[in-house]
Order: sequence, then C-alpha cells, then structure tokens
Amino acid sequence: MVNFANFMRFLLAFLFICGLVSCKPGMNKILKSKDAAYKLKMAEAFYEQKKWGKAMTIYEDVLPYYKTTPQFQDIYYKYAYTAYNQKDYTNAENLFKTFLESFPNSPRSEEMEYMRAYTFYKQSPKAELDQTNTYKAISYFQTFINTHPQSVRVNEAMRLVDELRKKLEVKEYKSAMLYYNLGEFRAAGVSFSTLLDNYPESNSADQYKFMAIKSFYRFAELSIASKKAERFREVIEHANNFIERFPESKYRKEVEDYITSSNSEIQKFSNNEQVKTTT
Repeated sequence: MVNFANFMRFLLAFLFICGLVSCKPGMNKILKSKDAAYKLKMAEAFYEQKKWGKAMTIYEDVLPYYKTTPQFQDIYYKYAYTAYNQKDYTNAENLFKTFLESFPNSPRSEEMEYMRAYTFYKQSPKAELDQTNTYKAISYFQTFINTHPQSVRVNEAMRLVDELRKKLEVKEYKSAMLYYNLGEFRAAGVSFSTLLDNYPESNSADQYKFMAIKSFYRFAELSIASKKAERFREVIEHANNFIERFPESKYRKEVEDYITSSNSEIQKFSNNEQVKTTT
C-alpha cells in the first residue's frame, strides 16, 4: 500500500507538470502557426520575459509579414536588441545599422547610432590584441558626439572614448617597451616619441619623453664611432626639450645626468679625433 501511495503521488505530480507545460505552446507550434498576430504576441511575451533567443527566432519568422505595416519599425527595433542582449555584438551592430538605413528619420535613430558605436566598444579586446574594433568604436562615438552635441548620451560617449584611447595608449606603450627590452633602442626611441605625440596630455607624458631619451642614449652608446658624437648631440637636444617641457618632473635629475654623460662622450670623441690629427 505504501508503494502504491508513493506511485500515485508521483503520477499526480507528473500529470500536474505535464499540464503546466501543455498550457504554454511550444516553439514548434508557434512557428507552424499561420496566424502572424499570434506569433507576434508570443514574440512580445518572450521579449518581456527576457527570453531573448526565443523572441529573436519568432521575430525573424514574423518580420516579413509586417514589413509594410506601421508596426515593422518597433518589431525590428526589438529584434535588434534580442541580438544585443544575447551578446551577439557583431550581429547587433549590423541590425542597428540596418535600422538606421531603414528608418533614418525615426525618433530612435539617435539611440541606434549610439548603440551601434557601443557594440564596437563591447567588442574592443584587451590592449595586447588587435584594436580594430577599438578604432571603430572611437570613430563612431566621435561621429555621434559631433552630430548629436545636445544628446544626453554625449557625456557617456566622451567617457568611453577616453577609456578606449587609454587602451590604445597602453598598447603603444607596451609596444615601445618591447622594443626597448629587445635592445632595439632606435625603434624604442622613435616609438616613445610617437607615443608622446599621440597622447601629449597623458599623465605619463614625461615618462614617455624620458624613455625616449634613455633609448636614444643607449642607441648612441652602441653606435659606430663615426656616428657617436652626432647621436649624443641628439640625446642632448631631446633632454633640453624635456627640461623645458617638464621642469618639475621626477625624471629631471636623471635627464640632466644624461646631458652630462652625453657631453662627456662627445668630448671624449673630440679628444680622440684631435689625437689622431696630431699623430
């Protein structure tokens, strides 16, 4: 009797669950329906429940039925967000772009422009990797800022541009340091100089200039005798520019030491040349 009672309880629970499931139409039943309004209703319900995959599948199916109706814009808008909310940013970017092309005068066009830029931001990788999407995000955000200067989204767009530029700065810095660590001192000096040109307002600007000086000094040290004087003079030129530009920098003392050392090397080379001339 006990086993029979347990079996009956299990059976009733199973039937109850089956009843609940049967109350909700399955995806196959929805997609096979010929009733476009019914399909749209179910897509909207899944969208509200944040069941993005199911909503997207039904929206895809129902879009052709509404292409010439006033509802099409709203359907496509939500369809685009189903991709975004599934973190399918490549597809979402394309859908936001298509929305803009299809509804250029929509009240939602500003939002779509921002979101298109934002999808590239979401695809921007860590600094060590290829930064194609970072450059695209900056470009699209900058266009958004220029074309919608009064938008409530401008401040956030500007903040994200600064964040992305910082990532590019980090990438360039790591690249320059790699040259230095590999002993490619001329390439390192040029890279640090370019880094400073690209990010003159950086909090690390004096460090970049200092590393350029340090790199060019090492390059001069390793140069052939006939090139040493010329290259140490270039170090002094860079160092004097540093002192003029960053007079309060924590690197100033080291930069002054490079000037002293470079002058000493130039003098040593000049003395050697004089000895050669007199003998």
